Amino acid sequence: MDQMSATSRTIIPGTFQVSQDAITGQIGLIWQQTRAPLIVPVLKVTVVLCLAMSLMLFVERVYMGTVIVFIKLCKRKPEKRYKWEPMKDDVELGNSAYPMVLVQIPMYNEKEVYQLSIGAACGLSWPADRIIIQVLDDSTDPAIKTLVELECQRWASKGINIKYEIRDNRKGYKAGALKEGMKHSYVKQCDYVAIFDADFQPEPDFLWRTIPFLVNNPEIALVQARWKFVNSDECLMTRMQEMSLDYHFIVEQEVGSSTYAFFGFNGTAGVWRISALNEAGGWKDRTTVEDMDLAVRASLKGWKFVYVGDLKVKNELPSTFKAYRYQQHRWSCGPANLFKKMAMEIVRNTKVSLWKKFYVIYSFFFVRKIVAHLVTFLFYCVVLPATVFVPEVEVPKWGAVYIPSIVTLLNAVGTPRSLHLVVFWILFENVMSLHRTKATFIGLLEAGRVNEWVVTEKLGDALKTKLGGKATRKPRIRIGERVHILELAVGAYLFFCGCYDLAFGKNRYFIFLFLQSIAFFVAGVGYVGTFVPAS
Repeated sequence: MDQMSATSRTIIPGTFQVSQDAITGQIGLIWQQTRAPLIVPVLKVTVVLCLAMSLMLFVERVYMGTVIVFIKLCKRKPEKRYKWEPMKDDVELGNSAYPMVLVQIPMYNEKEVYQLSIGAACGLSWPADRIIIQVLDDSTDPAIKTLVELECQRWASKGINIKYEIRDNRKGYKAGALKEGMKHSYVKQCDYVAIFDADFQPEPDFLWRTIPFLVNNPEIALVQARWKFVNSDECLMTRMQEMSLDYHFIVEQEVGSSTYAFFGFNGTAGVWRISALNEAGGWKDRTTVEDMDLAVRASLKGWKFVYVGDLKVKNELPSTFKAYRYQQHRWSCGPANLFKKMAMEIVRNTKVSLWKKFYVIYSFFFVRKIVAHLVTFLFYCVVLPATVFVPEVEVPKWGAVYIPSIVTLLNAVGTPRSLHLVVFWILFENVMSLHRTKATFIGLLEAGRVNEWVVTEKLGDALKTKLGGKATRKPRIRIGERVHILELAVGAYLFFCGCYDLAFGKNRYFIFLFLQSIAFFVAGVGYVGTFVPAS
């Protein structure tokens, strides 16, 4: 009996050990045979491509930083670059001296914020007979539809000229709703249209500050205001978003407005000249960035845009990781898809200068909407970690340290109060670059989710109410909703690379690799943003 036991202990583990050694040996053999002729050359080429993209992004950031410093030093405010005179009463013409303004509020099941947006729009200061508030309700929840309609009726009873419009389907999503809204007969009497998403709350003087640009400058098609985030301090994720979006508004939008009179319409908090909107072809639903699509087409017609950075409109940042991921997919996939659709149209255009076409194609689209996403993920989360296994492939220090450090500082200056969070911002942006890169490829290749539109969830005061009422109860966590496989897989890859670098490498990347892997693991288990308890 003992002999049989000894034999089984010898044979079974021995067989398993031989099998395991054979597999390990085969992997090692394949690695050695492919390393020099295949892996090293491919990795070297990839590093060169990533360094080239890094340089593109670096030059773009330095250029915009230089321009914005010049703008601030010379105090080139839009009121100085364009004619701007306050609207004045006319004794003879009365209120008819004021242009007719349409205010559109597209919404979809906005239970938490519909009262805020409708109330803010109805509170805009403008002659009562020269403004029309149009609520475009695409809600699929009958109860929410009823609430929105009652709110419109309540304001109508106060003498506000407000229209509640619905349609039979959601074709075209937001673009479809806006397009349908423009078809109503009463819109024909309007000169300008202001657009506010359901969580935006303009100040009463919004029209007094924007309309004069359009009235006094017939070449201007769009006046865009800046976003002001009411919940930026809600959690660390909203602080990270604030840093990214502040740079977009303070630098990117300002530079585009001041140099080429072009920038991407943000889809809300802006006023369009209706004749320009119609000349550009109106709203189209061919991508998930209908706002950017319209802006590019209007610009190609020769229209100019002005960005007013001093004018801020309050709005809400997505505070749940799920909502933010969906939003970033749409914001990354849409521009890439639009670039594919419009690149040749921009090249063939004869109404704008060569420099403006170069700016739109190279700077606005290629570097900011494609290269920025690709290089962040592929270089810092895939290629750079892979070099720890191949000592023959070296990444120069200027590419691995200096350029990303300068780019990061240039991005962070837009939000000085959050400079101490810059390390968290880097790690978080690298995590989100995974989704942005995936979405960019989907947009370029027009793959399955290219036209996926998920409305960004707005919480309004709902979070405070829910947390306040359930402070003593621990919320039930649904594992399936919070675990994200892609993030966990990339985190495991980075952790393995970090362990290898710590044990055998000479690059000393392991500190970054461990920190970045932790960031991916945290995102992978859903501990990012705000957790909203079920009702």
